[in-house]
Amino acid sequence: MSEIWGHMPDGRAVHRITIQGGGLTAHLLTYGAVLQDLRLAGHDAPLVLGFPEFAPYLTHSPYFGATAGRFANRIRDGHLELDGQSYQLDRNFIGKHTLHGGADSMGKRLWEIVAEAEDSATLQITLPDGHMGFPGNLTARVSFALLERGVLDIRMRAETDQTTLCSLAHHSYFKLDGAETISEHSLEIAAQTYLPVDAELIPTGAQAPVAGTGFDFRQSAPMQQAHPVDHNFCLSVAREALRPVATLKSAASGVTMRCLTTEPGLQVYDGENINIALPGLDGRPMGAYAGIAMEPQVWPDAHHHDDFPQAVLRPGETYQQHTQFVFSKGQT
Repeated sequence: MSEIWGHMPDGRAVHRITIQGGGLTAHLLTYGAVLQDLRLAGHDAPLVLGFPEFAPYLTHSPYFGATAGRFANRIRDGHLELDGQSYQLDRNFIGKHTLHGGADSMGKRLWEIVAEAEDSATLQITLPDGHMGFPGNLTARVSFALLERGVLDIRMRAETDQTTLCSLAHHSYFKLDGAETISEHSLEIAAQTYLPVDAELIPTGAQAPVAGTGFDFRQSAPMQQAHPVDHNFCLSVAREALRPVATLKSAASGVTMRCLTTEPGLQVYDGENINIALPGLDGRPMGAYAGIAMEPQVWPDAHHHDDFPQAVLRPGETYQQHTQFVFSKGQT
């Protein structure tokens, strides 16, 4: 079921779609293919950060629930070179680097509803050649489905008519209890290494062992052991079959979220810089560590590092990502 939920500055309608299944209820927006709200039966608090009305998404949202792309995460200097051609991308991060595809990325544009059912919906967008500096007309499609046993299933596909970059990411900030912060959350990640970053959050090119650092989540550990976290955890060197990669749990609520994905990387951001005076879905303002983003994707700035998994998409190829977030309560 869809309804008009707001309007873009130019007057175009933004629709909100409600889907239900598997003990979950989700609200999706045609703006940014955003997951606006997510609820689990038997658990009162929202599972994601978001706003109860549309207007703040235009002015205050740090990609709450958005579909980030055409290249999720950062590209150093907004510089891209493909097939001997150089491209200058939109530099929307501290005026120097490209973040999540640029200031007018797919996470901030209107999508089209192409399929809708009680427990699923599919949205589509086409980014034109040259958009935010990227080559190629890129058509992306994201399908959300709520499956049995608390599964939020997200499938992404994209095709291009010119060689380009494509790495999409679901960008919800999760919080599994009703507290103001994620202080009672623990995290486990199936990664032996992570990517150190410089002062501008650009990967240095090294792949560092998590052992002996605050980034060691190979066994479940409290989130606060590693503040601040805004790093890629290296799951594999290439896209793989869908497999479990991370588990987030709140000791306060007993709610657990397992993440399964095909992607080679998991960007984890602890929400350190959230500072929003407006009310969120629970009626309270959102401050530092109000939620944690866990974004399956290709490694950031991959194009500048030959030994990173790559995000080049060529005509005739299809980009595909499959990610699941699985919610349960009171189970181990």
